[in-house]
Amino acid sequence: MDDIARRVFVKGASLGALAFTVGGVDVLLTPKQARAQGVPLRVLRSEEAQTLEAIGETLAVGARIQGIAHFVDHQLAVPPEQALLTIRVSETRPPYVNFYRAALAGIERASQALHRRAYADLNEREHHDFVDALRQNKLETWQGPGQANVYLTLRNDAIDVAYGTMEGFARLGVPYMPHIAPERSW
Repeated sequence: MDDIARRVFVKGASLGALAFTVGGVDVLLTPKQARAQGVPLRVLRSEEAQTLEAIGETLAVGARIQGIAHFVDHQLAVPPEQALLTIRVSETRPPYVNFYRAALAGIERASQALHRRAYADLNEREHHDFVDALRQNKLETWQGPGQANVYLTLRNDAIDVAYGTMEGFARLGVPYMPHIAPERSW
């Protein structure tokens, strides 16, 4: 990798930018920018993205606008060993899209059974009650991966996209400090 490409990559990584394909060309965008520009999803179906955005917003305020669906979709499109999803450190085996599809379908089935509406159509109180029941493994109509695993995985994704960047740290009022600061400039 030449010096210019490396600098672009490092700058993009510090901002949370990922390579999205727009009009057949790979461009560095944050998931938020990809969502705002309407970059097409490569793996997730639109109804899955809608559910993911709704539950992501319940789990971490700001996850929807920060592009949780585009973040997860992008990560599901790369080879599993390159994915930045925390599901990689779980006992779930790739392809990870199978887990996400089953989890999001489980959320929709349980929401329909409880409220006769899609999860995204629930009000704020219903969202919070649903997530609380999911967290505690108390959704009696649940059909999908383990409820606690779904809760933790989606919660981590929501937190990563909402607060795992320099911008996210700034919104929290926390100084961004990398785990291992380089001794000298790249």
